[in-house]
Amino acid sequence: MKQTKIEVTNDRYRLGYHLMPASGWMNDPNGFSYYNGYYHLFYQYYPYAAEWGPMHWGHARSKDLIHWETLPVALVPTRPQDGCFSGSAVAFDDRLWLIYTGNHVIDKEKDINRQDQNLAYSADGIRFEKYDGNPILAEAPSDNNPADFRDPKVWQEDDGFRMVVGSRDKDGLGRVLLYSSKDLKQWDYVGAIAGAESVEHEGFMWECPDFFRLNGQDVLLLSPQGIEATDEKFINQHNTGYFVGNYLEDEKRFEHGEFVELDNGHDLYATQTMVTPDGRRVMVAWMNAWDSPMTESADGWCGAITLPRELTIRNNHLYQSPVAEVRSLRKAELVNRNLADSEDLVLGRHAEFRLDLDDLPEGKIIEVSDGEDNGFSISADRGGRHLVLVRSVDPENKRYAELGEADEKLSLHVFIDSSSAEIFVNDGEVTFTERIYWRKDPTLSVSGKSGHIQAFELSADANRY
Repeated sequence: MKQTKIEVTNDRYRLGYHLMPASGWMNDPNGFSYYNGYYHLFYQYYPYAAEWGPMHWGHARSKDLIHWETLPVALVPTRPQDGCFSGSAVAFDDRLWLIYTGNHVIDKEKDINRQDQNLAYSADGIRFEKYDGNPILAEAPSDNNPADFRDPKVWQEDDGFRMVVGSRDKDGLGRVLLYSSKDLKQWDYVGAIAGAESVEHEGFMWECPDFFRLNGQDVLLLSPQGIEATDEKFINQHNTGYFVGNYLEDEKRFEHGEFVELDNGHDLYATQTMVTPDGRRVMVAWMNAWDSPMTESADGWCGAITLPRELTIRNNHLYQSPVAEVRSLRKAELVNRNLADSEDLVLGRHAEFRLDLDDLPEGKIIEVSDGEDNGFSISADRGGRHLVLVRSVDPENKRYAELGEADEKLSLHVFIDSSSAEIFVNDGEVTFTERIYWRKDPTLSVSGKSGHIQAFELSADANRY
């Protein structure tokens, strides 16, 4: 029986300048790459319902990382009950190659699955064909759980390719496996280069690994599942973060420091990065989380991708800044002046503002609200270095962040879209990513602060379907 794609029934929360599905379900970004003059971004996609199902690969392309054109579905599972799970892409030999996980349902009732790694390719960046020799990795190492062997990230290095795969070993600990290849088709196992010391502190499954060198240091970016929450850290059901260190080639081992949360908000998971033609390391992520309400699912669609963010590293810490291309969204300047003693500014549902304060304030810094219990506030204490974010819909479910000791001033750079807010603190030292379902134009309130404010109305038509 032929399935019919679900339709969007209400546009109330449709985003103006974030990539989202035409309808149906979206989660992890996949295959972030550049090919034939376009940025390509794929994503986990289920077209037949606004909920997770047998995964396909949705596909969009862009000239500027901001304005996205949705293309035909790139990958469809061979059997309806299986799935084309997450993976990556690489441009090579005049083709765009997709490397993805095949999820094979062995026994649905008992939740028994097997995962392997596969290849597809395209000569035009639109139509994809699965490789006849699939799978390119038929099984996990013998000391691995066969159902937790997924999310390959491939990159070119020297005269060949390397790939990291997320996994769980038979002791129930998350880890990352490294492979090498000359041709993308035949792969040699290098080894498990890093793994969790305990489930409580580093997780039982390491999803969506990404391994890259940035400013002379190696970074392992990933989404571990099962880390135990503390009072103020790792509060989401599953988390995303990174290790910084050095890969020891002779020992086939990644030597690293402690695991650090990447984002301090409620709604970020499953990152993926690429290097742009001009050499920037740019990251995107799923702008939802598994324990989020996902209110938009009532309207025939679910899920979105964050704004692309340029990554830099200072003092072993990843900084995230919205890519410079976001300026192309600006339609009109709303305000650009020093703050008054008390400031209220009505924003549209598609807006950007930057607040530069002259010192590190204590107490409530800002509140953004639509007047109908949708919004957020940010406060500070402990000398202004401890930040607390509160969402109006669930004020007890707070999120926290700590600024570095070198900080003497505070800046907040915030992007508002129809059902989201992305908050960059001190040029991306800290970020909070939030799905907030605005019903009316939100108002920004700032009280008793000395500094400068600038705000813009942003475009609401960055997606083409």
